[in-house]
Amino acid sequence: MSRKATPVRLPLKEDIIRPSFRRERTAYKRGIWPVAGCDEAGRGPLAGPVVAAAVVLDPQRIPRGLNDSKKLTHQEREKLYGRICATAEVAVAFASPARIDRDNILQASLWALAQAVAALPCRPRLVYVDGRDRIKVPCDCEPVISGDALVLSIAAASIVAKVTRDRLMMQIGAAHPGYGFERHMGYSVPEHFAALQRLGPTIHHRRSFSPVAIADGLRAPPVADDPALGLPL
Repeated sequence: MSRKATPVRLPLKEDIIRPSFRRERTAYKRGIWPVAGCDEAGRGPLAGPVVAAAVVLDPQRIPRGLNDSKKLTHQEREKLYGRICATAEVAVAFASPARIDRDNILQASLWALAQAVAALPCRPRLVYVDGRDRIKVPCDCEPVISGDALVLSIAAASIVAKVTRDRLMMQIGAAHPGYGFERHMGYSVPEHFAALQRLGPTIHHRRSFSPVAIADGLRAPPVADDPALGLPL
């Protein structure tokens, strides 16, 4: 007597989530404008600054294809970066390795995000920021978890921050050959660990991060403050 095979249920496909302009449009209809989105790039690496970006999109000229920068190819990010800068209000700010070592990576990132908003050519009335934490800005601020995948202005900021930081790390790589910054952008990869052991840390390394401190033989020395730097693009 044969048994009937139990039918196998295939998993349902998850909906593809793309960022939308819904939150910004709702604020606009309530008379709240400008609305900025902000995000940062470079929290995890062992070297280089955190780069924060703030973007106010023009509702009439939103570039097609905006998405979380992590879901885009290098070529797509570069193309969208140019379109964002041509159609939106954009600013960037940098938290140096010295500030990261002094304040810790979270506080340095939040500081850079606030500096980017302050550097915008226009003064926003509402800011959406990626993550759980509010930033110190003189207007309403709403954190959005996974905001770069949900809010179009934050997605645009994630692209600007990523492209800006990648370009900077390529320049640092040219100035410090042997580390491979132009390939790994300062992240924790075997090539980077090997270079640290062979060459030691550069001035761009975060000495409060354990692998760098171990390679340098020290633990988080005191560092001087660095001036605020926010740049409209």
